[in-house]
Amino acid sequence: MLLVMAAVKWDIREIMSQHNVYVDVLLKEFEEFNKRLGDVSRHVRVPLPVSNVLWGHCIRLANRTLVEGAALMQLDFQQFLMKLEKLTDMRPIPDKDFNDMEQFIKNHRVYSMKQLANLVNVYLGSHINKKARQKLLAAIDDIDRPKR
Repeated sequence: MLLVMAAVKWDIREIMSQHNVYVDVLLKEFEEFNKRLGDVSRHVRVPLPVSNVLWGHCIRLANRTLVEGAALMQLDFQQFLMKLEKLTDMRPIPDKDFNDMEQFIKNHRVYSMKQLANLVNVYLGSHINKKARQKLLAAIDDIDRPKR
C-alpha cells in the first residue's frame, strides 16, 4: 500500500476530479475481506462482536498505513523548508512546526521504535542530511528511554 501511495503524483496546480488509486486498492482489499468473512459465516456462525473485532483490526491497520503514507509526504515538506530558509530571513518559518517530522515521531507512539527508525533511515535517508537524520533518530531514542 505504501508503494502505491508513494507513486502518487501530487499536482497542486490541478484540482483532482477523482481520488487517488490507493483508495480503490485499499477498498478492494476490504471488499475481499468482507467476501471471505461472508464465506466463513456460511459454514460457521461468526458473532457480531467477533466480526467487529476483526473489522476493527483491519481498519486500524489501514489507518496506520495511511498515517505512515502521510509521513512520506514529510520528505517533500522538509525539502521545501530547507530551500525556503535559504530564500528568506524570516524565522521561524510560519507553520513550520505544523508539519515537523520530529513532532510527528513524538506524537505517533503507536509505531514501534524500529518502525520509526526505518522510516527515518529508509524513506528519509537519502532526502535529508546526516545531521537531520541523526536528530530524528535521537528523537526516537528519547521516546524509547524511560523518564527519570
